[in-house]
Amino acid sequence: MAEYPHYTPEEEDRMVEDAYQEVLQAYLASNHRKKVEIIEKAYRFAKAAHKGVRRRSGEPYILHPIAVAKIVISELGLGSTSICAAFLHDVVEDTEYTREDIEAAFGPKIASIVEGLTKISGGIFGDKASLQAENFRKLLLSMSTDIRVVLVKMADRLHNMRTLGSMRPEKQYKIAGETLYVYAPLAHRLGLFKIKQELEDLAFKYEHPAKYAEIMAKVEQSESHREQIVEEFMRPVREKLDAAGFKYEVKARVKSAYSIYNKMETKQVPFEEIYDVYAVRVIFENDDDALEKIRCWQIYTFFTDGHKVHPDRLRDWTSTPKANGYRALHLTAMGPEGRWIEVQIRSRKMDEVAELGYAAHWKYKTGVHDDDTELDKWMNTIKDILANPEPNAVDFLDTIKLNLFSSEIYVFTPKGDLIRLPSGSTVLDLAFAIHTELGTHCIAGKINHRLVPLSYKLDSGDQVEIITSDSQSPNPDWMEYCHTAKAQNRLRNLLRKDRKALAARGENIYLDFMRKEGIEPTQQIMQKVLANYHLTSDTDFFIMLANDEINFSAKKLKELGKNRSSLMSKILRNPFASRKSADDKEPNKEPINRKEVYVLHPDEARPNYRFDVCCSPIPGDDVLGFVDDDENVVLHKVSCPNAMRLKSAYGSRLVATRWGGKAERFIVTIAIDGIDRHGILEEITQTVSQQFGVNIRGLNISAQQELFHCDLTVQTDSTDTVETICRELKKIKDVKFAKRVS
Repeated sequence: MAEYPHYTPEEEDRMVEDAYQEVLQAYLASNHRKKVEIIEKAYRFAKAAHKGVRRRSGEPYILHPIAVAKIVISELGLGSTSICAAFLHDVVEDTEYTREDIEAAFGPKIASIVEGLTKISGGIFGDKASLQAENFRKLLLSMSTDIRVVLVKMADRLHNMRTLGSMRPEKQYKIAGETLYVYAPLAHRLGLFKIKQELEDLAFKYEHPAKYAEIMAKVEQSESHREQIVEEFMRPVREKLDAAGFKYEVKARVKSAYSIYNKMETKQVPFEEIYDVYAVRVIFENDDDALEKIRCWQIYTFFTDGHKVHPDRLRDWTSTPKANGYRALHLTAMGPEGRWIEVQIRSRKMDEVAELGYAAHWKYKTGVHDDDTELDKWMNTIKDILANPEPNAVDFLDTIKLNLFSSEIYVFTPKGDLIRLPSGSTVLDLAFAIHTELGTHCIAGKINHRLVPLSYKLDSGDQVEIITSDSQSPNPDWMEYCHTAKAQNRLRNLLRKDRKALAARGENIYLDFMRKEGIEPTQQIMQKVLANYHLTSDTDFFIMLANDEINFSAKKLKELGKNRSSLMSKILRNPFASRKSADDKEPNKEPINRKEVYVLHPDEARPNYRFDVCCSPIPGDDVLGFVDDDENVVLHKVSCPNAMRLKSAYGSRLVATRWGGKAERFIVTIAIDGIDRHGILEEITQTVSQQFGVNIRGLNISAQQELFHCDLTVQTDSTDTVETICRELKKIKDVKFAKRVS
């Protein structure tokens, strides 16, 4: 972390004033009405409120609100209200000023936005759960009233990510994880693609610093070659654009580091084999809205005339825009050296919406009150989810995220109405999207006149009729058929009502049983009962009892005989038989210091951590530590989906880690694919055992026609060794793929 330079008070104040002047100049250069007085007032108010306070980097705190305000005007194109809110966004949270003070000085609108941006101190999810989830819920609630709340929040998050290097490691993990899990998808949903990409790349940089540096180095190394390829690719198209009289701009870009990394991981290929890292954007000037779409397709023909176009990669968002307002025509064409190049064709207006987001054209600017806009529809869905939030913080975030980050399909009703749904949606999702009652009584669907079950996944262009029955009612199995957040949320609400009724019936069964046995139904007894059945919730126990999933009845007692070794007596006698005895229990542990880097010791007889089974990390992997209720450090791979969820919901429980000492040998499996030939297996085993001195513990090989697959299990003590082995294996003739899989 770079040390903040020492300035005199006068130099520092001049630096702050210069930063403010940059915001003001950007505002004056915009098309907004010039409300300089209120902006000046907000700046002076915030400067006085944060006087003497410094960021962790050492710089005056006021520089943060100024930077947020600059993003708001320069990168989001918002006006004076949002700029003022940006200056004031931390005042209520971090100083003695209240919401009432802000309203008295700046009016209700700015005060409302600031309040929406102010974090809260208590949560609905319980003491040990997620304050992050509660704060995010509050943010979305505020957003549903005024979209500017979330836009200013995006600016705030972006600046925090840009300055994340000054934070402690565990804070970096928390903020990066939260950003990647929730805020990047939210930026995507709002059409803030430029901001979304930067958020993803910055989160990736802090989560996988080595991989980020490696990819960026390769991108920079290939820059000149990339420019040559793009120039050669565009030459015939430029000639046609010029001949047709188009005024246009061509932007060449490379995929983001995070996008490249995702593709490398998903496809299990090295950087050199990612062929669609190239992208070209053609932005044309258009003075006639009626001709905008026609001109997009005209430019499309300029590419098809001189290049081979990928038949499955045409995306027409000019006819049917994305839900966030995005419009463009996408194609993928073959370029020089056999490289696929993605092309985006946009008018200047389309490009502005794509860069600033549909949300920037919200009704507060236009004065239009159209409740049928796609953003309005999405906001109504969010309100629907928020009305009945999940009691579990992580599930709540998952539900929201599901609604944020998904590609789309388009289906038709029998009357020809078009309905937009997330990709992967089922018949049941569609039923709930139309109406809750339709979803409640849905029994099947008819797609293109063919009968299909509730779980059937819809494709774009399907014409769907929902078949219902009055006797049909929801059941828990339906959760597997629901892909959309709206359907999941409404189904949970319906099931929750049923659960209450079942729980009440089960509780009556339990109380009757206890009364007949002559046992006082205390909470202590209930805890023992739950422990016996490996349950944590009495509600779950009562529901299982009502559904006859637990034999807890007089009939069962009779079956057990006269020796009184009844279920209940066993519970009362030895409630924790499967657990450690009191003598075996570990003494109370010292709380983990979560502000310091936790050093992992794999060489100890009893390591000071345990691995989670969900992602099976090994010593040397990039891992993060999660402190459980018993002050144990549980390790997840940084890239583990569960880890991402934990970071976004339980950031206060994270601890930054680093490996110390040398690990005992452990077992890993390397998957190898290639072209089958005589002697290739011998070369593989010799490379592993002789070159690296590694013990081979298992070998499973299969061949089909000319191809082979091999699962090679080896014993090693280093992830670096595993990666080196994989690199060397790929050098063997006819080996096309080698990657650790467990």
